[in-house]
Amino acid sequence: MKLDAALDLVRASARGENPLSYFEFWPNWLFYTPVVAHWLALGLRYGDFSLPTAANPYIVTGGLCGESKLDILRQVGPDAAPMLARSTGVTLQGRTEVDAVEAERAMAEAALSYPVVAKPDIGCNGTGVCLLHGRDELLRYLGGFPNHERVVLQEFIEDPHEAGLFYVRLPGQARGHITSITLKHPPTVTGDGRSTLEQLILADERAGLVSHLYMERLRDRLSEVPRQGEVVRLVFVGNHCKGSIFEDGRRLATPALTAAIERLARALPEFHFGRIDVRFASLAALRRGEDFRVIEINGAGSEATHIWDSRTKLRDAWRAQFFHYGAAFRIGAANRARGWRPCGVRAMYRHWKNQRRLMAAYPMND
Repeated sequence: MKLDAALDLVRASARGENPLSYFEFWPNWLFYTPVVAHWLALGLRYGDFSLPTAANPYIVTGGLCGESKLDILRQVGPDAAPMLARSTGVTLQGRTEVDAVEAERAMAEAALSYPVVAKPDIGCNGTGVCLLHGRDELLRYLGGFPNHERVVLQEFIEDPHEAGLFYVRLPGQARGHITSITLKHPPTVTGDGRSTLEQLILADERAGLVSHLYMERLRDRLSEVPRQGEVVRLVFVGNHCKGSIFEDGRRLATPALTAAIERLARALPEFHFGRIDVRFASLAALRRGEDFRVIEINGAGSEATHIWDSRTKLRDAWRAQFFHYGAAFRIGAANRARGWRPCGVRAMYRHWKNQRRLMAAYPMND
């Protein structure tokens, strides 16, 4: 977001109008400069800038970057496996028709049917995540995916809600804690029978401020005129930087939910730090630790995404970042003392660079 637009948001916030916080879509360099400085200070203090990669020793780079989503899910033990959305994967060979046959064979073996969620095995920020409804969409998706890389095909959980739950446990602690909960809401506009989709987006108090997040993806539909009362979802993937709306849900961290997440975390070998993304039936069920399915488990590169609630103050957002990455260093230091080794700065950079290269080549997300 440009700085003049950010100033408009500051003025709107002062008037009690806050569809976005004024820093919510700052350039990354502006928001993350203090966070990077804090990381560097911690690296100097602990003697290793890559120390968080030892936070989850059985995950590549601890889940900081370049890790396999599918491999993490496959580490979950049988006691917690029913919590997971069913998933499989296929490595592309560059022949789209053959790759599609292999993908559908893998789906059948995993008891998956359309619609199915397709996502890159290595990636972040919802890049390349699409909902596929049939063979034609699968062919189109695979045809736009980089060769010799793995696509994850995952059960589409039709529960209406999505959340990210951040889990932290220091080695040796009997139980961990849920330190952040983010409720993820899909942005929508409602048709009036006269306005085009583009006009509806631009007129929306929030979507109009970040219309660039939707316009390119919806460019083939912008001239459509939705029917009176028709609700149009602007983005499928539950990621803030792709346009989803995030709400601070830390109030939902009940003992029952914490116990359920503890059970899942303990089913992963040496998992101490990360965000668990789930789809769930209702807020009441989530509070009880029931009726949710895990769609992704993220490690040391996770962010406490409740900070992107429009009501969050900048100082509180930075405080949350400092706390969580400080915890990643403390956990890494404790694991180092137990004999686990961080991957090192060179390996960390190599994985990050490969992930960045792949993300530039993935299809547009839904």
